[in-house]
Amino acid sequence: MKFLSFIALGVGIAALSSCNNGSTGKNPETNQVAFDKKGMDTLVKPGDNFFQYANGAWMKTTVIPDDQSGWGSFYTLFEDNQKKLRGILEDASAGNNAKGTLEQKVGGYYASGMDTVAIEKIGAAPLKTMLAKIDAVKDYKELVTLLAELSKNEEAELIGLYVSADEKNSGQNIAIFGQSGISLPERDYYFRKDSATVAARNGLLKYVNALFSLTGTDSATAAKNAQTILTLETEIAKSHRTPVELRDPHTNYNKMSVVQLEQLSPNVGWKNVLSLLKINTDSVNVGQPGYYKALSELLASQPIDVWKTKVKYDYISRNAGLLSNAFVEAQFNFSRIFSGQKKKSDRWKTMVNSVDGNLGELLGQLYVKKYFTAEAKQRMDELVNNLQKAFEVRIKKLDWMSDSTKQKALTKLNAFLKKIGYPSKWKNFDDVTIDKNNLYENAKSVRLHRYNEMIGKVGKPVDRTEWGMSPPTVNAYYNPTNNEIVFPAGILQFPFFNMNADDAVNYGAIGMVIGHEMTHGFDDQGSQYDAVGNMNNWWGKDDAAKFKTKTGGVVKLYNGFTVFDSIHVNGELTLGENLADIGGLAIAYDAFKMTKQGQGNEKIDGFTPDQRFFLGFAQVWRLVDREESLRARINTDPHSPEMYRVNGPAANFDPFYAAFGVKEGDKMYVKPEDRARIW
Repeated sequence: MKFLSFIALGVGIAALSSCNNGSTGKNPETNQVAFDKKGMDTLVKPGDNFFQYANGAWMKTTVIPDDQSGWGSFYTLFEDNQKKLRGILEDASAGNNAKGTLEQKVGGYYASGMDTVAIEKIGAAPLKTMLAKIDAVKDYKELVTLLAELSKNEEAELIGLYVSADEKNSGQNIAIFGQSGISLPERDYYFRKDSATVAARNGLLKYVNALFSLTGTDSATAAKNAQTILTLETEIAKSHRTPVELRDPHTNYNKMSVVQLEQLSPNVGWKNVLSLLKINTDSVNVGQPGYYKALSELLASQPIDVWKTKVKYDYISRNAGLLSNAFVEAQFNFSRIFSGQKKKSDRWKTMVNSVDGNLGELLGQLYVKKYFTAEAKQRMDELVNNLQKAFEVRIKKLDWMSDSTKQKALTKLNAFLKKIGYPSKWKNFDDVTIDKNNLYENAKSVRLHRYNEMIGKVGKPVDRTEWGMSPPTVNAYYNPTNNEIVFPAGILQFPFFNMNADDAVNYGAIGMVIGHEMTHGFDDQGSQYDAVGNMNNWWGKDDAAKFKTKTGGVVKLYNGFTVFDSIHVNGELTLGENLADIGGLAIAYDAFKMTKQGQGNEKIDGFTPDQRFFLGFAQVWRLVDREESLRARINTDPHSPEMYRVNGPAANFDPFYAAFGVKEGDKMYVKPEDRARIW
C-alpha cells in the first residue's frame, strides 16, 4: 500500500490556540478556534514565506514537549485521541467483562502492559527458551529452519514477508518478499561519513551491546557482538535499494516461480521455508531480488556464529518493548537518535498505541461508537463527493492531455472506492487469547493471529472491504491496487475536520487532505495503475512524455528548497507527495468555489473567503520539528518538510497570487509559464 506515513501527514497540523480572535468554528469541547489569527506573523509578506506569515507567531512561542520529536496540530490531535482511547481502555480494564469479549481483550491487553511490577519481576526470562534454541544451531541450514519458526511470531528480521494484492492481477493476493535485515533507517546510514550518520552507527553499537548485556552476556562478548552486527548489516545494506529506487513500482515487481526463487538464492532452501511458513504457492513476488541473492551468498560465506549473533539480536530487539524497563530504555536511547525526544512517553501512551496497533479493530468499535457521529460521516461523504466532482472538471479542462487518455483518467477517478470512518465489516479476533497478567504472551497470541490471517490470504481473492489502518488512526491513505481512498475516523476531528467551521477553513484543511489522497491515484506512481488497480499503462505516448516533463519540473523545484545548512529536500524521493500536495490544494480550492461562501466575498476575521481557505490550509500543516527528526525525515520520508508542503503548492497556484496580491519580486514568486500545472 502507498500510505501517508504518520510522520508526514501526521506531524504537520497546528496546535490551535484558545484565543477568541477566530470567531468562526469554535470547538465547543475545548474552546479552541478553527482559525488562529494570533498565530500569524503579519510582519512577513505572504508572498515571501506564506508558511511563516500564517504560522510565524505560533512557531516562535511553541515549545516541543520532551516526549515528542516535534509539535503541531497532528501531534495535538494524536494526543487528544490518545486521551480518548485511554478512557475507553481504562474503563474496559476495570470492568468485569466476560472472557472473549472485545472489552475483555482490549482491556486485558492494556492492563497487562500497565502492570510494570509483574513485567520487572519476569525480566528477560521470556527470551531464554528461544535464545537457547539459537545457541544450539549447528549450520546455516538449521538457522534458516529456525528463521521460519521465528517468522510466525514476526521475529525473523531477515525474511521480509508480507501478503498483498498482485500488482498485475490486483484481484488476487500474493506472497511478497522484500528487502530486510538492517537496523538503521536505510542503506546509506551504513556508508555516509558525516557526523550525524557516524553518531547513528555508534548508537547502534551501544544498543546492541546493551541488549546482549541485559540478557546475561559478559561485557567483552557483548561489545564484540555489537561490532559483529554492524559489520554484517553493512554487508547486507550493500544489497539494499535506496528510498528513491524503492519508489519505482515496475522495478520492485518481480513475480517468479518458486523454482526461479530457488535459483536466485539457493542457500535459503525456499521449498522447505515456504512449507514451514505454511505458504502453499507456485509463485511469489520478490520485491528486491538483489537482497535475497546477497542473503543466500552471505549465509554460506559468513561464520555460523555471526549469523547466530544476528538472529539473537533481532529476536531480543523485536521483544525489547515487552520486557523490563532496562530493555525499554535501551530501545528508547537508540530511537532518540532519529527522533530527538528528550524522554520516553508515559507508559499509558505506549500501551494505548500498542493496543491500537495490535487490536485496532476491536478498540475501533468502541471508539467510533463513542466519538464518530453519523452527522460527521455524512458531512465527510459530501466533501469527498464534491472534491471528486472538482477533480473531474479539472481533468476535462487539461490542456496537455489527449481526449482518449482523459477518458481513461475519468474512468479511474469515478471508480475510486471511498472508505470513511470505519470498516463495513470488522475483523475477527476469536483466536486471540488475552491474559491481563501476561503482556509477553498476549503479544505472541496477537502476532500468531496476525501471521495466520496474513498467510491465509495467499492465492485468495483480495477482500476490498479490508482496511490498512485502524479507525482511531490519525492519518489517511491511497491504495493503488484497490484504487481506494481511506479516511479513518481518527483524522476526521478538530482541527482537520470541524463541523462548526466555515467552509473556507474545512476545505483548506480536510479538503486538501481529500484532494491529496485523490491525486495519489494520478501521481508518478499511482498513475501507473489502472481503474481496477492493475499496474498497467493507460497513457497515450505523447501524454506520458508531457507528464514526465512536468514532473521533472517539480523535482527541480523541490530540490532547490534548503532545509538547513547544505541539506536540501530530495525532489525525487518526495515527488509523489509533492504532486499530491499541489493537486490536492487545487482540487480543494475548486470544490470550495462550488460553495456559497466560496462564491461570495464576505470577510471573517478581516480575511476574504479565499484568504481564509489558504490560511486554513497553511495552519493545518504547522510544525516545529527537532533537528534529529528532520534529518531522519530528509533521508527516508517521501514527504517534504511542512514549510514546503505549504509554500510549494501555493507558489504554483494562480488563485493564491490573486488572494494575497503576490507580485514579481516577492520571494515565492514563480513566473506564470514556470508554474507546475499538472492536475
